[in-house]
Amino acid sequence: MRMRATKLAGWASLTAAALLLGAGGLRAETGVTADSIKIGGMGPLTGPLSNLVLPSLNAIETVFEEVNKAGGVHGRKLIYIKEDDECLPAKGVGAVKKLIHEVQPFMVLGGGCSNAALAQKPEIVEAKIPWVIVASTADSLTEPPNPYIFTTMSAAWMEVYGQLQHALDQGKKRIAIAWQPDAWGKARIEPLKQAFAKNGIEPVAIEEVAVEPTDLTATALKLQQANADAVMMLLFPKAGIPFLRDTMKFGFQPLSVGGSPLAEVDIIAKGVGSPDAVKNFRAVAPAGYGADDAQVANWKALVEKKFPNDRFSVVHMFGISAAQFTVEALRKVGPEPTREKLIQVMANLSLQTDTYAGPLKCTPEDHQCHRVLGIFALNKDGRVSGVGKATPVR
Repeated sequence: MRMRATKLAGWASLTAAALLLGAGGLRAETGVTADSIKIGGMGPLTGPLSNLVLPSLNAIETVFEEVNKAGGVHGRKLIYIKEDDECLPAKGVGAVKKLIHEVQPFMVLGGGCSNAALAQKPEIVEAKIPWVIVASTADSLTEPPNPYIFTTMSAAWMEVYGQLQHALDQGKKRIAIAWQPDAWGKARIEPLKQAFAKNGIEPVAIEEVAVEPTDLTATALKLQQANADAVMMLLFPKAGIPFLRDTMKFGFQPLSVGGSPLAEVDIIAKGVGSPDAVKNFRAVAPAGYGADDAQVANWKALVEKKFPNDRFSVVHMFGISAAQFTVEALRKVGPEPTREKLIQVMANLSLQTDTYAGPLKCTPEDHQCHRVLGIFALNKDGRVSGVGKATPVR
């Protein structure tokens, strides 16, 4: 009996060892099997802000589907599993904890709202799991750099520097600010003030706007009284649309420049109710093309086929570039991927994606891998088109 028990114990030990060992006698990496790599994602799958981020996650799925059709990465299919964070800090922490501890992916590719992403960062850091940020822009997510965290999205400071530079390039001198005082807005207001100081000017007015305002008449009148010839809009669509509506109502239509959340200029125009409301509106975003441009026609067809309810937009382009960056990193890691190998590859990766205005380039000292912004407007045909580029420098 004792001999039998000893043999059973020995077999159990061998079985346990086999489960922990992969090909070549190496310890199996979390989220990696012989035929798949599991990748986690999080963002607002539901809720009022889902339209700002979910398209980018859908685009990631589209890229992965195309990669899998071509045989995957070193023979492994990419499996993408998403959790809903509703862009809320508390739910964001719950979502990333579920990914890390229950889903157990090899890496995380997601994050769309700074409010949630900032709350999720400590969990990522503690777990030491590679994270490629898709659409969150807060500077502190990658500054100072953490070995496990990279972003393919423009940083908050880049967007506001680009916004101001565009106004200055248009000869504007009396420039005002309208901003929303949440985590997203707070990540932008100080860098924007620094950009003003760097250029030796001061804003003629700084107006705080509620995240979901009902009426912005008072704000419009104050900016008009300040004789602003340009307004930096640090606003989401729920504030940006009524802002443009109420400024137009008083015949006050200075150059207004928004960030990436306002990049779907045609949707902004529909929200306001008139294309005239956005005739002097511009938006900066990492994307290099308008949604109807020939350069992205193939991706537009693929996304809209896989997700029939999606209307291809610059938001999808964020996800396409993030996914292409991830796939290239996984390819360079080789057939025996580990998290440590992955972060070493990403820290030295340079790649021109199909949808961005400039290349993604990471260094060990700088994990903010995106540098070039596109500038977008509504053209006479009612379509969003690129009208320029900007490479912000602090």
